[in-house]
Amino acid sequence: MRMEAGQGLVEYAFILVLVAVVAIVALALVGDTVNNVLYRNGVCAIANTLSNQIGAC
Repeated sequence: MRMEAGQGLVEYAFILVLVAVVAIVALALVGDTVNNVLYRNGVCAIANTLSNQIGAC
Protein backbone atom coordinates (compact mmCIF):
# COMPACT_ATOMS: atom_id res chain seq x y z
CA MET A 1 0.00 0.00 0.00
CA ARG A 2 2.88 2.37 0.70
CA MET A 3 4.23 1.90 -2.83
CA GLU A 4 0.89 2.95 -4.30
CA ALA A 5 0.94 6.21 -2.35
CA GLY A 6 4.40 6.97 -3.70
CA GLN A 7 3.26 6.13 -7.21
CA GLY A 8 0.35 8.57 -6.88
CA LEU A 9 2.72 11.30 -5.75
CA VAL A 10 4.96 10.71 -8.77
CA GLU A 11 1.94 10.86 -11.08
CA TYR A 12 0.87 14.19 -9.56
CA ALA A 13 4.42 15.49 -10.03
CA PHE A 14 4.37 14.48 -13.71
CA ILE A 15 1.03 16.23 -14.21
CA LEU A 16 2.38 19.37 -12.52
CA VAL A 17 5.46 19.34 -14.76
CA LEU A 18 3.28 18.84 -17.84
CA VAL A 19 1.05 21.79 -16.90
CA ALA A 20 4.12 23.96 -16.28
CA VAL A 21 5.64 23.05 -19.66
CA VAL A 22 2.37 23.77 -21.47
CA ALA A 23 2.09 27.14 -19.70
CA ILE A 24 5.66 28.08 -20.61
CA VAL A 25 5.17 27.11 -24.26
CA ALA A 26 1.87 29.03 -24.44
CA LEU A 27 3.45 32.14 -22.95
CA ALA A 28 6.39 31.86 -25.31
CA LEU A 29 4.05 31.68 -28.31
CA VAL A 30 1.60 34.46 -27.40
CA GLY A 31 3.56 36.41 -24.78
CA ASP A 32 4.62 39.25 -27.08
CA THR A 33 1.11 39.67 -28.47
CA VAL A 34 -0.46 39.81 -25.01
CA ASN A 35 2.26 42.18 -23.82
CA ASN A 36 1.66 44.55 -26.76
CA VAL A 37 -2.11 44.58 -26.20
CA LEU A 38 -1.78 45.23 -22.47
CA TYR A 39 0.84 47.92 -23.04
CA ARG A 40 -1.30 49.65 -25.67
CA ASN A 41 -4.38 49.56 -23.44
CA GLY A 42 -2.38 50.90 -20.50
CA VAL A 43 -0.97 53.77 -22.54
CA CYS A 44 -4.44 54.64 -23.84
CA ALA A 45 -5.89 54.57 -20.32
CA ILE A 46 -3.19 56.94 -19.08
CA ALA A 47 -3.60 59.22 -22.12
CA ASN A 48 -7.37 59.32 -21.63
CA THR A 49 -6.95 60.16 -17.96
CA LEU A 50 -4.45 62.93 -18.60
CA SER A 51 -6.40 64.50 -21.46
CA ASN A 52 -9.83 64.15 -19.80
CA GLN A 53 -11.12 62.71 -23.08
CA ILE A 54 -12.52 59.25 -23.58
CA GLY A 55 -11.36 57.54 -26.73
CA ALA A 56 -8.30 59.74 -27.29
CA CYS A 57 -6.37 56.72 -28.57
